[in-house]
Amino acid sequence: MFRKSLTLSQKKQLYGLLFVTPLILGLVILFLLPLIQSFRFSLSTIRLVEGGFAVDYKGWSNYGSLFTTNPDYPRKLTESVVNMVVNVPIIIIFSLFAAVLLNQKFRGRALARAIFFLPVILASAAIANLDISSFVGGSTLSGSSGESGGGMLQSFELKKMLTESGLAPVFVDYITGAVDRIYEIISSSGVQILIFLAGLQSISPALYEASRIEGATGYEIFWKVTFPMMTPLILTNTVYSIIDSFSRNSINSLISETAFKSFEFGQSAAMSWVYFAVVTAILGISTAIISRKVFYYD
Repeated sequence: MFRKSLTLSQKKQLYGLLFVTPLILGLVILFLLPLIQSFRFSLSTIRLVEGGFAVDYKGWSNYGSLFTTNPDYPRKLTESVVNMVVNVPIIIIFSLFAAVLLNQKFRGRALARAIFFLPVILASAAIANLDISSFVGGSTLSGSSGESGGGMLQSFELKKMLTESGLAPVFVDYITGAVDRIYEIISSSGVQILIFLAGLQSISPALYEASRIEGATGYEIFWKVTFPMMTPLILTNTVYSIIDSFSRNSINSLISETAFKSFEFGQSAAMSWVYFAVVTAILGISTAIISRKVFYYD
């Protein structure tokens, strides 16, 4: 009796499963047990005793106290979510725009690409400890436009022009806020630009040639050819940008300080789990919305 051979689709599924097997094994072996232990700690109070620590079960009281007696956690959690909602769309749009420009043929293209990726190096852990704000405008960098006599990065004239043009105040604030945070946007876009560049270079030139033969303009080529081919990478970069924005904010410092300075390990574990639930919900919603519009070219 001959064994039926696998179809091409089944082979691809098998190869994909083999590809992610090391990640799945690492997740189960290295993360599953600490994850369960962390959830146990979030339901308990941990006391340091001679020879170790004691775990006293408290139920869900740690979670309740986060939003009733802790003044910092709800505020910083809200700030993190708002900053993510504001920054991620700007990062994706800027990264795609920069990648399209850097994909053009011009002299010094390699140098231009290196310049756009340079902020990623400057934002590395070795340099992140430096007070960069003292070099590029202090409070201006953080977008605090409320103070009079702000630095060069402020956008008072832009705000005035947009307001006089009749644009809604919410869009005016969003655009001027993006301009005020231009350093933060650029420093967070290097990896996304590289991913978009790789995707642009993988598009077959025949698609562009056929479009030009049919009389399509550059604007039409972008929206009918380039943008649909980039939608899978838009999803990838959105997920990456959301995780990256949540991995570098003040709430992580608050969780660490609660555990290792205040020695409230149960409270810190509860903070982590609420934070994890919020990030998971945002990733799930974002992925579900964007996946509906993703185009896969076979």
